[in-house]
Amino acid sequence: MTETIKFPFYARMALILVCLISVFYIFYVSKDIIVPVIFAFIFSILLRPVMQFFRKLHFPHVLAVIFTVLIFVLIVLGIVVFLSVQISDFTEDWGMIKKNFSIHLSHLQEYVRDHFEISRREQQEYIDSATKDTMKTGKAMLGNTLLSFTDTLMSLILVPIYMFLMLLYRTHFMKFLCKLFKSEHHAKLEEIITQIKVAVKGYINGLIIEMIIVSVLTTVGFMIIGVKYAILLGLLTGLLNLIPYIGILFAGFLSIVASLTGSPDLSVIVGVIVVNLIVQFIDNNILVPMIVSSKVEINAFISILGIIIGGAIAGIPGMFLAIPLIAIMKVICDRIDFLEPWGYLVGDDLPKTYQWRKMKFPLYTYENNATVHVAEEIKKPLFTVTSTVVKPVSEEENKPNTQSELP
Repeated sequence: MTETIKFPFYARMALILVCLISVFYIFYVSKDIIVPVIFAFIFSILLRPVMQFFRKLHFPHVLAVIFTVLIFVLIVLGIVVFLSVQISDFTEDWGMIKKNFSIHLSHLQEYVRDHFEISRREQQEYIDSATKDTMKTGKAMLGNTLLSFTDTLMSLILVPIYMFLMLLYRTHFMKFLCKLFKSEHHAKLEEIITQIKVAVKGYINGLIIEMIIVSVLTTVGFMIIGVKYAILLGLLTGLLNLIPYIGILFAGFLSIVASLTGSPDLSVIVGVIVVNLIVQFIDNNILVPMIVSSKVEINAFISILGIIIGGAIAGIPGMFLAIPLIAIMKVICDRIDFLEPWGYLVGDDLPKTYQWRKMKFPLYTYENNATVHVAEEIKKPLFTVTSTVVKPVSEEENKPNTQSELP
């Protein structure tokens, strides 16, 4: 008969920290291998319904997997070809961009000269001294970025191959997981796997819907104000919006640069900024709470921290994969007793909306039933001068003071 060994709290904490450090180190060292595998795992979960559709049409299993992966590759290639054609047309207007940029820079220098009494020569000296070392650093950063992008592109070529193998050997992998655990734990294992599929599929589907809506709104807005490459910029904004917090800043910068292909009128740039602000307001306050955040209950602090850590470890792919990986970790922690506090730390129990006259608005406060319930369950220990033994609290002492208790 096997006995369960119970470690003290400090030993469990040390083991958890050692495991986390080991996972981060392994991920950092072998990110070129692990990142394509994780992408393939996520897209395999997303495309499994497509494979099941082909199976219902009585396709053989191998043929259903081939057609599923082929559809994925064709969609990605279609987006890449469209962007390549549009970008090639965009590069032909580079001379117009430089000309209009010089006009705006000249107007800015005149404004500085008239209001701050700094001549054009002094301004140019300031610019030259400030950008003397920046050009070398910028070229190095550009080279590293292009190299990183090339490596990422080469790694992503392996994603369809990994997807094919994962979909093909799905049952084999499931049997392997069942063999790792005893039969009495199979129900818990099935629950964890099911919830992981639901969380990942819901998050990725939400991102795709968000990307489409943001692309359409941005394209329509740019068409209204007369930006030349409205469709290209709208699609790029939607794609870059998949990178949390940082992608939209880069998309806004590209939109401002692209607006210089039309006319040197400053109102176009102001219009581009206004359109981006309106779209981001709609995205952050309506689309994200309703479509994305409702699928994955992760608080904002852990999300930002995870994105920063993912970017430091694996660059842009790591930033994109941070939220799905945190969601998977939360599902596992919520269903393992000694890891449940970590799942609660990652999660978000704040109520998302409040109702006012039949209208719902975002709400960010801890005045909810879950927090009150936790507070009522935890009894406060009583410490005296001579003793630190926890004494039971009577019902009368445990009653809240309605006059002094904070809401």
